[in-house]
Amino acid sequence: MLASLPAKDEGTEGEKAVDIDNLINSKEDLFPDETTPNRLFNGIPFKEIPVFNIRVSPNNTILSLTDQKGVPKLIRSCGVEGFKNTRKGTNIAAQATAISIGTRALERGWKTVRVRVRGLGPGRMSAIKGLQMSGLNIISVTDSTPVSWDPPRPRKVRKL
Repeated sequence: MLASLPAKDEGTEGEKAVDIDNLINSKEDLFPDETTPNRLFNGIPFKEIPVFNIRVSPNNTILSLTDQKGVPKLIRSCGVEGFKNTRKGTNIAAQATAISIGTRALERGWKTVRVRVRGLGPGRMSAIKGLQMSGLNIISVTDSTPVSWDPPRPRKVRKL
């Protein structure tokens, strides 16, 4: 695995690679079961770990940190961060916003978090990457994007 990593230079200084297969003791640990809410992560039960809600749309990305009961503690969006108009919907804006709210969460003492992503847009993965870059330990990523099982009515047939 180390042979595949590039040589150390200024571009790869902060990068790290983790062999995930060696960290997983068994494949059963990978998926949740009935004991997951009481499982300890850094000494905190899973059900008491705060949740980062990432609401992604094509035009903006909104990040909020809530405690285990759902009470919001921190809220930040790309517009509040200083990005205006069409720049709010970019992945760079989502990553910068995630880094800033992640550092604020670390200052308040939250180190281990869960992530819930909702919506489709360019900032989905980059917001999660920004939370990682800020130093947070992400233990769970959940996608709660609403899926419509009754799609809109199709357009009428074109008459020639």
